[in-house]
Amino acid sequence: MFNKLKQVKNLRSQAKQMQNVLGQESVTTERNGIKMVMNGNMEVTEFTAEDNISKEALIQLTPDIVNNSIKNVQKIMARKMQEMGGFPGLS
Repeated sequence: MFNKLKQVKNLRSQAKQMQNVLGQESVTTERNGIKMVMNGNMEVTEFTAEDNISKEALIQLTPDIVNNSIKNVQKIMARKMQEMGGFPGLS
């Protein structure tokens, strides 16, 4: 039982370390005058639009920009997990 608790503690520690590493990464997506920056924790840290962007264009483009950023962050997460050896013991 104590061995299982130790494994859980180790996994939790590895997850925390991974979260810290990912938090330092960021993805910038720009399209048609709209720019969004998302960090590795999937938090939007910056969102800007040029003054000449119409409301309709903003409404139309925003979902695509957000989804693209999420996909790029997920790719970074997968690469970083691979680089860090994944989560040994998790099977």
